[in-house]
Amino acid sequence: MSENPMESSSMGSKPEKPGWEREVIEKLAFAAVDEQKKTRRWGIFFKSLMAAYLLVLLIIAVYPRFSKDLGSSENNHTAMIDIVGMIAEGEETNATAVIKGLRAAVKNNGTKGIILHANSPGGSPVQADYIYNEIRAIKKQHPDLPIYAVISDMCASGCYYIASAADKIFVNPASIVGSIGVIMNGFGFVGAMEKFGVERRLVTAGEHKAIMDPFSPVKKQEIKYMQTLIDQVHQQFIGAVKQGRGERLKETPEMFSGLVWTGAESIKLGLTDEIGSDDFVAREIIGAKKIENFTQEERLIDRLVGKMGAQFGHAIGAVLNNLSLR
Repeated sequence: MSENPMESSSMGSKPEKPGWEREVIEKLAFAAVDEQKKTRRWGIFFKSLMAAYLLVLLIIAVYPRFSKDLGSSENNHTAMIDIVGMIAEGEETNATAVIKGLRAAVKNNGTKGIILHANSPGGSPVQADYIYNEIRAIKKQHPDLPIYAVISDMCASGCYYIASAADKIFVNPASIVGSIGVIMNGFGFVGAMEKFGVERRLVTAGEHKAIMDPFSPVKKQEIKYMQTLIDQVHQQFIGAVKQGRGERLKETPEMFSGLVWTGAESIKLGLTDEIGSDDFVAREIIGAKKIENFTQEERLIDRLVGKMGAQFGHAIGAVLNNLSLR
C-alpha cells in the first residue's frame, strides 16, 4: 500500500506552537516601545545640548555687563558711552539708555574717567536735555570724575547740546561741529490738490487742532505761533551751551544761527577745546588706556516683546477700526 506524499509531508512537519501570533505582536509592540524610548532619549539629549548652548551664549552676553556693574578697584579703565546716530526715544541712542550707561560707569569702581563718543546729526531736544542734565548732575556729585566728549565725524544740533555739558570736547580737525538751532519742517499740498480737483474735508473741535495741516492753506497766525515755539526751544539750547561752555565761547553773530564748522575752526570759536581721539584721551588725558564700553544695548528679548506688542496693537487697532454702529 503506497503512502500519500501529501499526508507524509504533513505528518512529518512540526506542528505550529499555539499562540505564536500573540508572541509576534508582543515582540513588535516591545520593539516599537524601545524605538520610542531611544527617540525620546535622543530628543532629550539634543534639547539639553541646545539649552546648554543658549545658556553659554547668555553668559557670554551678560557676564561683561555684570562684571562692570560689580565694579573692581583693581581694573582701572576709561568708560565709553556712544552717542551715535539719531537721538530720539525709540532709537538706539536715547536718554534712558545713555543715562543708564552713565550711571553704570559711575558706579563701577574701576572707572577713572568717562568718554562720550559722539558721532550724531542730533535729534530730539527733550532727549538731549535729559542727558545734558544727567551729565551735569554727575559732575556735581563726582567732581573728581572727568567726563569728556570726543567727536569723530559729526556732532551737530542735539549731539552738541549733550557734548557741551562735558568738561572738555575733543575733535578731529575735519569733524563737523555746531548747528545750534531748531528746525520744524513739512510740506504743503494745497496747490496739488486744487490741480487734481481734490477737496479737503476736515472737521475739528478746537480752532487750531489741525495746526500746520499740510492739506490746508497756511494761516499766518499759526506760523507766528510755531515760530515763537521753536524760538523758545532755541533759547533753551543756547542757554545750555553757554552754561556748559562758559567763558570759553567766543561768541559771533553766526554762532547760534545753525551753521556748522570744522573741528579746527570750532576750537578757535571756543565750541570745542582740543584735537584728540578716544585712545588719546583715554591714554594721555584720563590716564587709563583700557577702554570699557558701557553703552546700554536693548536686550533681544525686549526687542521681541516690543515687536510682538506692536503687532498686537496693530491687530487690535484694525479690529476697532472695523467696528461701527449700523
